[in-house]
Amino acid sequence: MRVGLTGGIACGKSTVANMFSELGVAVIDTDVIARDVVQPGEPALQKLVEAFGAEILNDQNRLDRRRMRERVFADENERRKLESILHPVIAQEMLDRAERAGGIYQILVIPLLLETGMGDLVDRVLVVDCLPQTQSERLIRRDGETKASARRMLDAQIGRARRLARADDVLVNNGNLDQLRDSVRDLHETYTSLPA
Repeated sequence: MRVGLTGGIACGKSTVANMFSELGVAVIDTDVIARDVVQPGEPALQKLVEAFGAEILNDQNRLDRRRMRERVFADENERRKLESILHPVIAQEMLDRAERAGGIYQILVIPLLLETGMGDLVDRVLVVDCLPQTQSERLIRRDGETKASARRMLDAQIGRARRLARADDVLVNNGNLDQLRDSVRDLHETYTSLPA
């Protein structure tokens, strides 16, 4: 069974994924895949340079992720162009890794699960949720974003209500890690008891 783990930016998807991993569950993270497919020499990086220009590279000819992020969150057409290049590559690599991972169930961490149409690739949708104010505070504290850039990032994602409406399961992450860990254990028991 493939569980698509999603949620708004800075809701705690990585924290939840790590908790499942600690329980021995195979976790396949599309953010990790997204970094892997744009390493120097990878075809996806070359496609990005062709589409956006060499200014998206840093001095070591690696993708300057911050520069790219600023560019695509400031212009929806640029974001769509980036997604049209990367999402198919990421989806295929995710499926390849899932095929090799095995297990009773797998957690596929897909931040843009609903936005990309990858919801069709999973059996259940698990949403990690928190208040938008909390997301904004975490972006500012964790990533050094400004209030304006944090707002643009939140606005670029699918609405919270739509995400929650699509969820089969919801984990609320308001910062209490012990409660979150207990909730993850409960879901683990549920998932291991469900038929494949």
